[in-house]
Amino acid sequence: MRKLAAAAAAQTLPRFRQQGLVSNKLSAGFDPVTEADREAEQAIRALIRSEFPGHGILGEEHGIENGDSDHLWVIDPIDGTRAFISGLPVWGTLVGLTVGGDAVAGMMSQPFTGELYFADSGGAFYEGPDGCRRLATRKTTRLADATLTTTTPALFKSEGRTRYDRLEQAVRLARYGADCYAFAMVAAGNVDIAVDPGLQPYDIVALIPIIEQAGGVVTTFDGRPAEAGGDILAAATPELHEAAMAYLAG
Repeated sequence: MRKLAAAAAAQTLPRFRQQGLVSNKLSAGFDPVTEADREAEQAIRALIRSEFPGHGILGEEHGIENGDSDHLWVIDPIDGTRAFISGLPVWGTLVGLTVGGDAVAGMMSQPFTGELYFADSGGAFYEGPDGCRRLATRKTTRLADATLTTTTPALFKSEGRTRYDRLEQAVRLARYGADCYAFAMVAAGNVDIAVDPGLQPYDIVALIPIIEQAGGVVTTFDGRPAEAGGDILAAATPELHEAAMAYLAG
């Protein structure tokens, strides 16, 4: 994980806050991609190929290879590209590993702040300016005591927006706009709930083991496994997850 984080950082950090070229992947709307996204993913892929040549790789920018392998690395080189191009340090590099479809290891690296969040079967951990420590979620069980975060409520459509608004009204505090960093904050015990609709596997696979090994719960809004993406709810405790799901699942 440290090697992957360093390889990605070598491509992302020199391009952060440098006003680089931004391309749009959508003909209708705005889905930005940068040279940093593409080059960081290539660096991650090269390292995985050298260490685990038989493993599969799925990345946001360069697709899938060895897709029939039981071991699949899932990559988002810059989760939060909008934050990246805006100079906001709440983006991160996500790399997760699934075995037989289950997320078993993952990392979220934020090289500008010098932070690495990672997990495997032995636990979830933090390395950064605050030192090194094992991650643990807060023990919050009531929505009235909870801090909630989402990228933006505008992503919720129709009845989904109504359900989200009711959930936000039930919590103590709501914050917006931190992408993968918000999910890492659930694992770190700073945020209690993170919700985002319409995520792809590369948006969430790396974060699943980090949150679960820290004591949290991650599923879709209706309680299904999160590895395939979808509408994703992460919560600090099973009790809080159940309470939030009651709102989001209708």
